[in-house]
Amino acid sequence: MEALRNTLAGIDARADTPFFIGGDWQAGSGGPMLEVVAPHSEEVLMRYPEATREDVDRAVAAARRAFDEGPWPRMEPAERGAALKRVATLLRDRMPELAEAWTGQVGAVIGFTRKASGQVPGLFDFYGDMAADYAFVEHRTRSSGGKVRVVGEPVGVCAAITPWNAPLVLLCYKVAAALAAGCTIVAKPSPETPVDSHILAECIAAAGLPEGVFNMVPGGREIGDHLVRHPGIDKVSFTGSTGAGKAIAGACAERLARVSLELGGKSAAIVMDDADLGAVLPSLVPYSMPITGQVCFSLTRVLVPRARQDEVMDAYVEAVRRVRVGDPFDDGVQMGPLSLSRQRDRVEGYVARGRAEGARLVTGGGRPAEHNRGFFFEPTVFADVTPDMTIAREEIFGPVVSFIAYDTESDMVAKANATDYGLHGAVYSADPERAYAVARQVRTGSLTINGMVVDIEMPFGGFKQSGLGREGGIEGLENYLETKTIYFA
Repeated sequence: MEALRNTLAGIDARADTPFFIGGDWQAGSGGPMLEVVAPHSEEVLMRYPEATREDVDRAVAAARRAFDEGPWPRMEPAERGAALKRVATLLRDRMPELAEAWTGQVGAVIGFTRKASGQVPGLFDFYGDMAADYAFVEHRTRSSGGKVRVVGEPVGVCAAITPWNAPLVLLCYKVAAALAAGCTIVAKPSPETPVDSHILAECIAAAGLPEGVFNMVPGGREIGDHLVRHPGIDKVSFTGSTGAGKAIAGACAERLARVSLELGGKSAAIVMDDADLGAVLPSLVPYSMPITGQVCFSLTRVLVPRARQDEVMDAYVEAVRRVRVGDPFDDGVQMGPLSLSRQRDRVEGYVARGRAEGARLVTGGGRPAEHNRGFFFEPTVFADVTPDMTIAREEIFGPVVSFIAYDTESDMVAKANATDYGLHGAVYSADPERAYAVARQVRTGSLTINGMVVDIEMPFGGFKQSGLGREGGIEGLENYLETKTIYFA
C-alpha cells in the first residue's frame, strides 16, 4: 500500500482545500466529515469534509463560466484532443497509485486493478484521438440542391455522478468523452471512494486544461440531488443503481435536462447444450463474481440445459471453492471483501431470502471463519433457482450466483429475458453462429460469445431498466453532443 499511502499523504497535506473548483484546490463550506474505510482491514484511510450545496453551486458556476465564456468549447477539436492525450500520459505515470487506490478503497484484488486501471489513460487516449478525427460538421445536400451543415455541438455543463465499485474507470468514461465533445464537467464521485478523483484532478491541472473545465466535489445523495436539479447543469450522466437512476431521470424530466444512465444488471450466462465445459469455466468463474460480484455486468444467472445441469454446476462449484479469498493486496488472492459493511448486510439478506424461497444453497452463504476483520463474504452458489425468485430477479451486487435450468431453446431465451434488466450477457456454444442467433434474441445491450469482453472502444449500456444511452466507443462521444442543422437558403 505504499503508493496509496503516498497519495493519501498528498491529499492530507491540502486537507484545508479538499475540492477542485475553477482550476484550483479550494476550501469547503463546512460540510460534515466523512471517512474512507479500507474494506479488507476496516482501517480509516482518510477523513475529509463532504461538499455542501454552496460548494456545488461554486463548482457549477465555475463550469458554467468555462463553457459560456472560456476557450474550451471554442478550441479546435484537435487541440482538445491533444490536451486529453497529455492527461493520459500523466495518468499512465501514476498507474501504481490508481491501482492501489482502487484496491484500498473498494477491496478489488490488486492483480485485477493493476490490469484494469489501464482503461483510465486508455479512455483519454481514445477520446483524444477521436476528437481530432470526428466529423463535428457534416456537409449535406438537400434534394432541391440546397446546402446544409449538420453540426455536433457540446451539450454544455455536465454533471458526472459515479458509484464506488469502479470509481475512476466509470468517471473517466464520462469525463474523457464529455471533454472531447467540448463540454465542461462537475464530477461528484461517491463519498466512499474520493481518492481516485483527486488523482484525476491533479493530472487535469498538470495537463494545463483551462480553469473550470473540470470540477470535483465528492458528496452523498443529498448533494447529488442538488447537483441534478441545478439549473446550471445541462446534462446529467449517472452510473449507479436503477432506483437512483429512476429518481434522477424524473428530476431531469422536470426541466428537460439531458440525461444518460448506466444502471444495474442481472446478466445471464447461457450455456448451450453443445458447449465445451472446458471453454466455459475460464471466463464464467471470474466474471460471475468480478470485484466480489460488485459489477453491474456480472454474470450472476447461469442458464444450463436440464440434462447437463449437474455436470456444469459441479464443475463450476469445484472451481469456485478453489477461489482464494483474502487480503486484496496479496498477489495470490483472487477475491477480496465486499466494499462496505452495509453491502455485506445486503448480501446476507438476499442469501436468507433465497433459502426462504426454496433455492438450494450449494456452497458459501456466509462470512468466512478465517476472516474476523473486514467485510468478507464467501463465494455463494444457489441451485434449483426459478425466474420468479428474488435472487433471480434483483441485483444483489455480491458474490452470489444462481443456476437456472432450461428445457428447450425457446425456454432458454424466455428465461434469459425474464428480468427487468438488460445490460450484458454471455452465450457459450461450440457453434459461434448458433450462439450469435441466440444473442440476437436476448434483450440486452451487449453480449459476448464464448467469453467475456467489455471494451472501452465499443458502446456499452443497457436495454430496459439497465439504462439510457451508451458509454464507450463513438457513441460515448455522441452522448455529449447536441445536433444543430444549419441551412444555406
